Amino acid sequence: MSHIRGNTMVNVGQNILSFYILLTLTQNIQGQNTSTPHIVLIVADDLGWNDVSWNNPDIKTPNLERLALGGVILNQSYVQPVCTPSRTAFMTGYFPYHVGRQNTYIHHLQPSGVFLNYTYLPEKLKQLGYSTHVVGKWHLGYCNWSYTPTFRGFDSFFGYYLGSEDYYTHETHPSEFKNRGLNEQLFLDFRNNTKPAKGYDGIYSTQVFSKATTELISRLSPRVPTFLYLPFQAVHSPLEVPQKYQDMYNNIKDVNRRKYSGMVTALDEAIGNITIALKKFGFYGNSIIAFTTDNGGQVYAGGNNWPLRGNKDTLWEGGTRGPAFVHSPLLNRTGFVTDNLFHAVDWLPTLLHVAHGQADPGIDGIDQWNMINGYGTPPRNEFIYNIYDTNTSRTRGAIRVGDYKLIIGSGGSPSGWFPPPTVNCTNLSNYTIYQQNPLEDQIYLFNIRNDPTEHHNLVTSSPHIVDKLRRRLLQHKATMIPADDPPDDPKGNPKLWNNIFSPGWCKAKGIKRF
Repeated sequence: MSHIRGNTMVNVGQNILSFYILLTLTQNIQGQNTSTPHIVLIVADDLGWNDVSWNNPDIKTPNLERLALGGVILNQSYVQPVCTPSRTAFMTGYFPYHVGRQNTYIHHLQPSGVFLNYTYLPEKLKQLGYSTHVVGKWHLGYCNWSYTPTFRGFDSFFGYYLGSEDYYTHETHPSEFKNRGLNEQLFLDFRNNTKPAKGYDGIYSTQVFSKATTELISRLSPRVPTFLYLPFQAVHSPLEVPQKYQDMYNNIKDVNRRKYSGMVTALDEAIGNITIALKKFGFYGNSIIAFTTDNGGQVYAGGNNWPLRGNKDTLWEGGTRGPAFVHSPLLNRTGFVTDNLFHAVDWLPTLLHVAHGQADPGIDGIDQWNMINGYGTPPRNEFIYNIYDTNTSRTRGAIRVGDYKLIIGSGGSPSGWFPPPTVNCTNLSNYTIYQQNPLEDQIYLFNIRNDPTEHHNLVTSSPHIVDKLRRRLLQHKATMIPADDPPDDPKGNPKLWNNIFSPGWCKAKGIKRF
């Protein structure tokens, strides 16, 4: 029963553990419900390992910590290096290299989306009688209506299609438009179901999404099983937050880190408000609340993954291992930390299990509910961090088998270790050990159990393990489908669509799997 705080493993306090076990037993006695449970899947954007209070006491996330310590902390939960691939894994249960989404995120004018022949989690849940709703960031394709939320299993959608935007105007941020032929003009990307959502200018998106979710909960019936998918914009750049949250971190002199930390606390408050609404309107006692990040923190934009190595968009642990937990009054055992392996693809079969459903055969995800619930043998011993479609004979990817991790090719940049800024640290140049990309043909082997911060490359001392994992990675690579990364299409220019990012300018795709 332990978790990382700083660069050491520390024990969860026995007094906290005893309190939450007693609390959970009381809740189970008072609120046990054998009907189909409600499911709430909350996704933070670019939240780093060191950006939650149970890993870093300098961060103020009391609501998230209360849920995490009162549930099951997934201490080895893995996601993809960037957002679209992770969201693909959440929704399909497949590794992105099996879906054509392995290389990067979907760009603003890219005529692409997740192929239609892959069934999304809400589609499966609707077959089981669920009411399904998404509030927040989509980023799974929008150029054709068939790629958008209400055409892929959701009864309602309130949020935005693309990867990032201004938190107040809900227009795309100028930095996203470099070399995309749109100059520096801003365009609206905000939707209420299929219609543009206007009238929210000047309202912070974390608060917009919190209010939209609580109002939605108030209108739903707790007698109907409900799936709420809540992929927040926070804490992705641009770094924007109401001043009162930033003021909570006046001790931090680094401006980016101070703003980012405030954004994390604003997100925590929003999740606290949603939890209150679940209790107020009769959902909480029969609910499963899951929380995860979509990738590691972006150190250039205030995030932090210390003591893990690397950054968002890398294969290092800092880019792929993130905060995650499951909280529920229905759990048999709570208040503990599990070091069993869990991957983003596992959410779909695990949540289908609690919904009394079953995933399609052949997916990459594994049902981990018994492990989370405190009994049964840990089912996962292996996963793929990613395999990139490089269009060359070289392989670039990473695999974990048991305690060992193999990286072939570049692990990504930055590849160093970044402690959080101190009061004397005012910019990124003061961080320690910044490294550029290693050689493309580099090979790394780490024992993650003994060396979670990836300091000791074992390639020379353990060639037999390198050979075993390399052969296994190449076996997986043989099942990869080509990445769907077409060039930008000017037909998607919002100037042609009333200055609003809008579907209707590409043909949707669907292909058979390998």
